[in-house]
Amino acid sequence: MALDVDGQATVRVSEAAAESPPVRKALPGGQLWLLLPALAFLAIFFAYPLFDVVLRSFRDGQGGFTVQNYEAFFSRAIYIRVLLLTIEIAFLTTVFSLIVGYPLAYVLANSGPTVRSFMMLCVMLPFMTSILVRTYGWMVILRPNGVINTVFAGLGLGEIQLIYNRSGLMIGMVYTMLPYMVLTLYSVMRGIDGRFVAVAQSLGAGRWSAFWRIYFPLSMPGVAGGSLLVFILAAGFYITPRLMGGDRDQMLASIIAYQVDVLLNFNFASAIAVILLVITLACFGLYARVVGLKQLLSSKV
Repeated sequence: MALDVDGQATVRVSEAAAESPPVRKALPGGQLWLLLPALAFLAIFFAYPLFDVVLRSFRDGQGGFTVQNYEAFFSRAIYIRVLLLTIEIAFLTTVFSLIVGYPLAYVLANSGPTVRSFMMLCVMLPFMTSILVRTYGWMVILRPNGVINTVFAGLGLGEIQLIYNRSGLMIGMVYTMLPYMVLTLYSVMRGIDGRFVAVAQSLGAGRWSAFWRIYFPLSMPGVAGGSLLVFILAAGFYITPRLMGGDRDQMLASIIAYQVDVLLNFNFASAIAVILLVITLACFGLYARVVGLKQLLSSKV
């Protein structure tokens, strides 16, 4: 800042400084060793077990290389059915979690401090309890002589089977996955400037039109991120399907547990785990492709 001849303050910005690229500070070579403990931890507890599972999936009973484990999986209709059922249940869980979680996240992001604090406590409270305890709690509520069926019987509606079937499984899965969806959506919605919707309404757009054409597209990164997170977690779930689902609603994780605990067939279990991993990586690839395509289109616009 400098003073001109009239005594008025003027701000002079150097053109060279304005056009110069931002300086990126690199980690000095002498301090790279600080990363070694973290890299060693990841290599020992993440990379090596994952590599061992993949390698074990291509071994036979004598330790030789084979693709027999994958052939055995894809050659039996029962395993194909379980694979498709796993994808179906994970997809339905994602859809229902999004339908329930989006309004909750919207209210959470656009409410006052008192309501927001109370709702955030309700969303975070399930993380303070073991998932096994929560699942048994739902089993008590949904059982034939539980709270819900007692109320239905008092209203003369009769008994409804809400456990050990697809209905009980979806209730337990959506309840477990809902906080992940809400928190992901909330993190994105908090960054949306509400003035965009206000400007659209001042220009003649209706309330719902402004929401669907302005607010909802801006929240799509949260929708995509939350859906990806919920789908991946739901696809590998074990406790809830095992306890609340029926015999025809068991997922790949149950098959893996049966192969390891009962049959001691670690090689075949590893092959199923690798197939589940490939599904997860495919979801990540699809998400990255969709997000990259959206960024490309927005940059061209």
